[in-house]
Amino acid sequence: MAIGNRVFLKRELPSKEIVEGFKSIPAANVCDCMNRVYALNPEIKLMSSPKEDIVAGVAVTVKVRPGDNLMIHQALEMAGEGDIIIVSNEGDRSRALVGEIMVAYAQYTKKISGLVFDGPIRDIDTISKMEIPVYATGYTPGGPFKEGPGEVNVPIAIGGVPVNPGDIILGDKDGLIVIPKNDAAALLEDAKVLSASDSAKVEAAKNGTSNKQWVADTLKKKNCEIIDNYYRP
Repeated sequence: MAIGNRVFLKRELPSKEIVEGFKSIPAANVCDCMNRVYALNPEIKLMSSPKEDIVAGVAVTVKVRPGDNLMIHQALEMAGEGDIIIVSNEGDRSRALVGEIMVAYAQYTKKISGLVFDGPIRDIDTISKMEIPVYATGYTPGGPFKEGPGEVNVPIAIGGVPVNPGDIILGDKDGLIVIPKNDAAALLEDAKVLSASDSAKVEAAKNGTSNKQWVADTLKKKNCEIIDNYYRP
């Protein structure tokens, strides 16, 4: 088997209903339900102008060598509506992985749900105005090679988080989280409950009815000393 230079055509997928269910819940609420892990490094940020506030889709994972986009082209041919192409670039920041042509193809021809890169893009003037969600670490005029090798639909790591093909990628202006597909159904129900509770807390913060007793209780539990005096060096 050509490990490091292979393409898997199939993925185990979550149900469309579960993916759709996450589209009404902020990424922060869902992340809180996963003990506040599975959030991608904030270096990977939104670069475009989606119409929808929240994006959710199913991962087509891509592993490329630094500064090469051959396997991203292959993933674009395989992906369709509801998919998010998410690309590991081994942390390279020297070359853009895609530009306007590939992003336009993804938006208008393939109609995929989003693109995520752990490296830069280019043609930011145009991409910043496009509706397809594009997340990247920045932008540079330096273009990519198209030589390979690489892999499609294998486990990758991006932004400090593991991603498997078929996992759910959820994002908004805060950033991105990864939802393991096998945990998605149970997590969705937990996230709905927490999101409703969070909305109530926001209203309480606005109208002055927040109960902040937990702060004093926590400090006491942590043996914090409260001193009714000035600090004197």
